[in-house]
Amino acid sequence: MSTQNHTGPIKHAVPLAGGKHVVPLADGWTLRHGAEALPAQVPGCVHTDLLAADRIPDPFIGQNELLVEWVARSDWQYDLAVPAQESPHERTDLVFDGLDTVAEIRLGDRLIGRTENMHRGYRFDVTGRLDAGAALCVRFTSAHSAAEAARERLGARLEAYPKPPSVLRKMACSFGWDWGPSLPTAGIWRPVRLEHWSTARLARVRPLVTVDGSAGRVEVRLDVERTSSATGAPLRALVQVGGEHTAEVAFDGDTAVAVVDVPSVDLWWPRGYGEQPLYDCGVTLLDDRGVALDTWSRRIGFRTALLDTSADEHGTAFTFAVNGERVFARGVNWIPDDVFPSRLTPERYRDRLTQAARAGVDLVRVWGGGIYESDDFYDVCDELGLMVWQDFLFACAPYPEQQPLRSEVEAEARENVARLMPHPSLVLWCGNNENLWVYRLWDWEEQLAGDTWGEGYYLALLPRVVAETDPTRPYWAGSPWSGSWDHEPDDPAHGCTHLWEVWNQTDYTDYLDSAPRFVAEFGWQAPPAYATLRRALPGEEPASDSPGMLHHQKAEDGNGKLERGLARHFEVPHDDFDRWHYLMQVNQVRAVATGVEHWRSHWPTCAGAVVWQLNDCWPVTSWAAVDGDGRLKPLWHELRRLYADRLLTVQVREGRPVVCAVNQSGRDWEPRVRLRRLSADGALIADEELTVPAAARTVGVAPLPAATVPDAASGAEYLVADAEGLRAVHFPVRDLAFAYPEPRYDVELVEADATYAEDTAEGAAVVVVRAHTLLRDLLLQADRLAPTAAADRGVLTLLPGESAVIRVTGWPAPDAEAVRAALFTVGEAAEPASRG
Repeated sequence: MSTQNHTGPIKHAVPLAGGKHVVPLADGWTLRHGAEALPAQVPGCVHTDLLAADRIPDPFIGQNELLVEWVARSDWQYDLAVPAQESPHERTDLVFDGLDTVAEIRLGDRLIGRTENMHRGYRFDVTGRLDAGAALCVRFTSAHSAAEAARERLGARLEAYPKPPSVLRKMACSFGWDWGPSLPTAGIWRPVRLEHWSTARLARVRPLVTVDGSAGRVEVRLDVERTSSATGAPLRALVQVGGEHTAEVAFDGDTAVAVVDVPSVDLWWPRGYGEQPLYDCGVTLLDDRGVALDTWSRRIGFRTALLDTSADEHGTAFTFAVNGERVFARGVNWIPDDVFPSRLTPERYRDRLTQAARAGVDLVRVWGGGIYESDDFYDVCDELGLMVWQDFLFACAPYPEQQPLRSEVEAEARENVARLMPHPSLVLWCGNNENLWVYRLWDWEEQLAGDTWGEGYYLALLPRVVAETDPTRPYWAGSPWSGSWDHEPDDPAHGCTHLWEVWNQTDYTDYLDSAPRFVAEFGWQAPPAYATLRRALPGEEPASDSPGMLHHQKAEDGNGKLERGLARHFEVPHDDFDRWHYLMQVNQVRAVATGVEHWRSHWPTCAGAVVWQLNDCWPVTSWAAVDGDGRLKPLWHELRRLYADRLLTVQVREGRPVVCAVNQSGRDWEPRVRLRRLSADGALIADEELTVPAAARTVGVAPLPAATVPDAASGAEYLVADAEGLRAVHFPVRDLAFAYPEPRYDVELVEADATYAEDTAEGAAVVVVRAHTLLRDLLLQADRLAPTAAADRGVLTLLPGESAVIRVTGWPAPDAEAVRAALFTVGEAAEPASRG
């Protein structure tokens, strides 16, 4: 077989004689602040070491974030006694894959180097300085102190948030965001090691993977670093792809290019479009005697990835095409999954990204205020078929372009482009998050008075780096960006847009007013799961305006926006937190569904929706579908419906309702849609069927028969469309104006016998709800039953006489009465005891 499904880098079966010798420096570190020395974990950070030593409270709990502010305002020192290194090699390097952020490195009393960039690695020649061992010291300056010094040196800049991340190459959101705490940390956050080597090492490997029809080609561009004694020494490289296709090439100076042709390749596809075959790609550096000096290995995939930004009658397109197949991107925005990214593990990446894939997601945008994630993240995306849109790390601020910051930006970009380019999941490099937009929106031009602000990065430096380093992928200058200054940066008719006025100022029904070319950010807030709140706010009775709830709401006027947004549809239950919590989940679901259904129905004019956001970095009220404890909010379940290959939706076009069959599958679809016009009390007014043909990758649209259109003036009629297990509901008036009946339903806890065994996990409890009236947006909040409990369904609408089966896992003591208290639906009385 030519494809290999390894879960990690390729391992050589035989040690390479004369090859590079790597000594990890992970154990034995201490952390110092003043006289006290604590055990330190490397990779790690100051906060996690202090937590482990019980020196600080958990900053995710209550308002402890405020109690640990001193940590970020202090300087810290990591120490390690490095034992004597008896190596036959010519050269010894001290290599840091990541230092956060402003650091000074010493061996004994000798200064080895200084760093000012969290987002790149550093390598220092320490040959001969460890023959007898030495004390290794890494001293970190407080991020606040370093930022203030940088601002004095570079000039103060505007900031979207109170603290100044733009003058440091540090994770911007560590200083706080509208969903994240202010916990800027310090530490050796990625691995550190010694590398002993002779003659030469592989300094950079860049596989340019292309495909023409079924013929694949890997052009591997190689750069080496030599020891001083090996200048001009003959070197060769052996390149192997898929275990059987090889090429050997001699170096011309310090560079070489090897080309490996692979006939009849299996193409890599996004999930839902095909399989994700991955091929091993390995490089061995050889001297003139054939001795292996160094190795490199990754997995690659063969596919083409293009971004269509052509002009048409609707404006400027923004459509991804993979292997020639145009794609409506069903996306999520990704933020760092922990405010302390050194805690992220391969298993955690896999869990979170698997949650994305299970929700129907096929594109993940790595947002520019975070980090370039570890290769573990992109490996999982490769395997799951999740396309990756990668922002360069600039967000919501003007960034100085003076030296030395400009050189750091370029070095960081070149390193990370080369590191990530082997991954077939990566389909786009993007210059920044929102900076081109807010330059106009926030009147930066006048306020900056001629100071640089990053435009030179996004429109000159970064596209040049991508063109020189990774010419196989498209580059786009920003998100949002219309393609040029000829249009407003956030013009929905051109390029990609962010839709935030809806959340900030208006109502989610305003999503229906336009069909943008690509929606790269939009969203609506909701609190985290109930069990997450109880864990994060111990000893505090939950209330929407309690001190803990307000502390874990970081958006400006966040609760005000939540309640104004809710008040347009429901009465706000200020005195009933359980009801408040439920309705906020419903409003988030409704908001996102309104946008996604509308935009998908306008394919191919609109070519993508990327919801803000998939995940959280701590327990917080936010736009996420998965909360900070990893619990699935109702929005996650709704995304499974919204992002399914086939979606049924009722839209209003030119004042009349139409039914849309959105078919993103590769097969034609001709659903026979049952249309029922019903009154609030359950009476059937009209019942008709309609076929809505939709060819593969298209949208079928058909007007509703006049008899099935609900009478909006009555305030008591609605439409239900059903086809092949899919359901769409259409209420012509808002909830406040609809005459909901008092909900009545039965709840039964049944055995998972033959009737309910299908799709029921072992040990799951089966809950059956039988509706006697209309139940709109019925929701079982399983984590109210037990913190470990999870339901397999989110909100659902039942008609009178219908039943729903909800399977609950992780519930140690199933109890029918407990279920009733955890069930909510629109239109019911506030107290759970009155339900039924």
